Amino acid sequence: MHGESVAHMIKRLRQSKKWTQPKLAREMCRAAGVPEGSLTAQDIYRYEKGKRTPRDWLPALAIALDVPISEFEAALAPQEPQPKTVADFLPEGDPLEQLTTRRGKRVGMLDVTDLAGRIHGLRLADDVMAGGDLIAPALRELRSAVKLFREGSHTEEIGRALLSQIGELSQIAGWIAADAGQQAEAERIYQLGLSAAKQADDVTGVGNLAGSLAYMWSNNGQAEKAVDLARAGLSDDAPPKARALHWDRVAWAHTQAEQATPAIAALGEAREALTEDQGDNPPFLYWVSQDELTVMEARVYTELHRPLRAVPILTKVLDRYDPTRTRELALYLSWLAVAYVDANEPEEAAATAARVISMSADISSDRTAERVKVVVERLREYDDVPEVREVLDSVAA
Repeated sequence: MHGESVAHMIKRLRQSKKWTQPKLAREMCRAAGVPEGSLTAQDIYRYEKGKRTPRDWLPALAIALDVPISEFEAALAPQEPQPKTVADFLPEGDPLEQLTTRRGKRVGMLDVTDLAGRIHGLRLADDVMAGGDLIAPALRELRSAVKLFREGSHTEEIGRALLSQIGELSQIAGWIAADAGQQAEAERIYQLGLSAAKQADDVTGVGNLAGSLAYMWSNNGQAEKAVDLARAGLSDDAPPKARALHWDRVAWAHTQAEQATPAIAALGEAREALTEDQGDNPPFLYWVSQDELTVMEARVYTELHRPLRAVPILTKVLDRYDPTRTRELALYLSWLAVAYVDANEPEEAAATAARVISMSADISSDRTAERVKVVVERLREYDDVPEVREVLDSVAA
């Protein structure tokens, strides 16, 4: 049995012979040509519980149980961990299973194109609006798209195109749900999208969804699980800009798992992928740029407590960042504030924190709210500095 442990093998084979543990001990002594009692039932118990390994007794064990010794040796050999695949992170059952009797409308490519346009509009809205403002229309659009696929009549080609769009819609809807603080709903949506993208053979969509879910897990205490998922979603067949974004998600997962070396290596992979970009990318990647990768690099260095690397990078990029993207600007400034704290620059940290708090006040985003808490907590390390005290007092008020 592939992957079976020696402990399980011994117990299974013993029980198949209807032997007791004392009986197996006696048979092994006989096979080894040693006095009865040299091996006891207690030894067999320990073998079957995995508390001890019968290395010296393997030949006698193989003879007694009439099994080639090579099978036991193979089970004892160090097992290479099998890499996770995206399928390992999907729930059982298919939420996109089509109805046997479909009485919905006939779906054509025009319907798919219209859906793609609405998805892109939702993505553009997310640039300037927070999750709390967009969650209702996002979920409404997603429910409608799933219903269209399950109940509508369409060719295999149209169905695959529709699945690909459902995957993309799930990515932005999951992102919006996470930003609105609805983590469980976001996970369910991301998994729906992964299922759709896999069925559509959309490797770029699979990677984007896996990276997005991994990013959320990275931020809510499931970093090691996030590393596995992020790496499972990587594909050399995705366009360069998609690979760059995905490597950024890998870097962040490793960072949150406190794995500095692979995190920095992943940042390098992201930069290299972006240099290969020839401009032929899916529309949803419009926002991925060298500046965005640079911001992620600075965030990684901040989380790794390397402010001398983080501060110059962030200040340079944020000086030219689009001010209409208030939520992102507030989020990125929050990392700059933390980096200033680590750099022992409390006055600069306080000034930056004040901007973050002011910008976040009217944003219904769970992410910005959580970052404000992080910044305020870090500022408390310098609560005897007047500028810091002023910020802390304003928050308390």
